[in-house]
Amino acid sequence: MKSFFKTLLYLLVLFAYESSAYSLSDNQIKEICQKKLRRSNCIRNLRIKKLNLLEGNRIEIPVIPFKNKEISNFKL
Repeated sequence: MKSFFKTLLYLLVLFAYESSAYSLSDNQIKEICQKKLRRSNCIRNLRIKKLNLLEGNRIEIPVIPFKNKEISNFKL
């Protein structure tokens, strides 16, 4: 009986948080794109990604690798 309630609680929490998606506000989008060379392109792309996220579609998030200076300068 305990496991049933734990499973039910887990599913309830899972479905409650699944529908909420955090996206950027219009002001945050403008701040991010303010320093870009092609500002209108940047704003359009971020708004499209925001709408896709709110609709529940997958979006592509680029990952920029971090280069540690200590490791890159290390030579054998």
